[in-house]
Amino acid sequence: MNFKQLENVSEEQLPIAKHKRHGWKHFLGLYAGEHVAATEFVIGATFVALGAKTMDILLGLLIGNILAILSWTLITAPIATQTRLSLYTYLDKIAGKSMTKLYNWANVVIFTVISAAMITVSSTAVRYLFNIPAQLNWFPTDPWFVLVVLAVGIVVVFVAMYGFKAVSEFSGICGSWLFVMFGSGALVMMPALADSVLGTTSLHSFKDFITIGDQSIWTGINAQGEPGIGLLEVIGFAWAANTITHFGLIDMALLRYAKKPIYGLSTSSGMLFGHFIAWISAGIMGAGTAVLVKKSIIELDPGDVAFQALGLSGFVIVIIAGWTTANANLYRAGLAAQGIFHRYSRRQTTLAVGVVTVIVACFPFVFSKILPLLTYAGLLVVPVGAIVFAEHVIFPRIGFSRYWVSYQKLTHSTPAVASWAIGLVFGFGLNALDVISFYYLFLPTWVVTIVVYTLLAKRYGADKKYPEEKAEMAEHNKLVAAFHEQQAKEESPIVEDNSLLSTALKVIAWLSLGVTLTLASITMFSSADMAAYLENRDTFYFYGFICTVVYFVAAYWVLRRKKALQA
Repeated sequence: MNFKQLENVSEEQLPIAKHKRHGWKHFLGLYAGEHVAATEFVIGATFVALGAKTMDILLGLLIGNILAILSWTLITAPIATQTRLSLYTYLDKIAGKSMTKLYNWANVVIFTVISAAMITVSSTAVRYLFNIPAQLNWFPTDPWFVLVVLAVGIVVVFVAMYGFKAVSEFSGICGSWLFVMFGSGALVMMPALADSVLGTTSLHSFKDFITIGDQSIWTGINAQGEPGIGLLEVIGFAWAANTITHFGLIDMALLRYAKKPIYGLSTSSGMLFGHFIAWISAGIMGAGTAVLVKKSIIELDPGDVAFQALGLSGFVIVIIAGWTTANANLYRAGLAAQGIFHRYSRRQTTLAVGVVTVIVACFPFVFSKILPLLTYAGLLVVPVGAIVFAEHVIFPRIGFSRYWVSYQKLTHSTPAVASWAIGLVFGFGLNALDVISFYYLFLPTWVVTIVVYTLLAKRYGADKKYPEEKAEMAEHNKLVAAFHEQQAKEESPIVEDNSLLSTALKVIAWLSLGVTLTLASITMFSSADMAAYLENRDTFYFYGFICTVVYFVAAYWVLRRKKALQA
């Protein structure tokens, strides 16, 4: 069989080959690493500032994150595993190049802002080392902070340009450590909160935790002294925080590698352990820091919180979590920009986007307003996800043709562009009228866009059959399948590293995490009074940082040995 016509086609334009698909463990690790980020410090503290109540946080975050998991599993994963394409490639097939270009612009804006927020968060740790005041306004108030942002930003931009693969591999080993550090920070801070509320550093029951939460963390009163958000708002945000990736279908790029659609449940590692636990832990750390330094939580930034809860390891967690997340999103922004400006390389577009990102990062509002920014970003792309859902899921059920735009060889899809515009007007119009909570705007926007696109597509020929074009596409798909089978035969088998040294290094890495968690537990449960608490906390700071160094040395050593074996 002649594969010459496929050899020059970018791998991104073809479905993922069967031999390149992954099992559920891969996605557990992937989502664990991606969804425990520096933003968790900001979002966790934001719930405190917004005046949520303790039980609303515990129940609301649980329900909202479960809804997010189901959204990935029931919407994103089935489309991804049936098409084996990224959203960008699939969108090009069903909506034409003009729609894809518009969508790339939206992604440039979204990922630039998210990257800027991460750079700003990382800079809060660095500014703490140099005793630069916390930046609490929407604009920078200290020129030294601007210099710190520029320094951190330059590193992020150049790594995204030249070394993203290395960073993505390194960030993969950070997930377990990040879980342990967020949990440890909450444990270390609880005695300080207990002392301020109960008059003792010890907790004796879950009721004590609820009492501390109600009186010192999630009090139900916001930063302005007014009643705060309720259960529905907490559920809504936890669900809406990742609408970009599930309802918006960005994560087709990841889940197209899944062997089965049920692997969408693997997102639970990021949602339940990441968002649920990390947001609660961040709230506890923020409230505990406020008690210890005698400031309001709105006067603190992630650098303050991380240092008080975790000592030197706190600087590491803020810098690494912000750095790895910023690099991933800046890389995405560069790819989207390269999709618009084809004449320029991905490195050139990443540099251009990076310059804008670093300038935006100088303004602290990008991380202090991350909660609404994430929600509005989701609202911006949800109509695109609705268009894809309509085409892939609904059209076959009502007798319409998928890929009708490709069959007609159109480069511009009026129904797609018009539906996206109408969806945005509808969604942001609802927000302006304040009809429903803006956390839930994505739901009616999604439904309305589906209806509008289906009606418009029918007028432009989606209800026709296209038998010849379908037969031609079927033949092309058979050729691609045969091409992938040939690649699988030629590809070298993956060699696992089961050597004694690598096994010992893995054991050392896991033991260091166990010691860290044990020290944090001792600080919480074995501090009879404040003097004992401060002594235990200092012990945790010292040995916890040693364990952090040991973990990363051992884990990175294992990674390098694995890569050398597979080279």
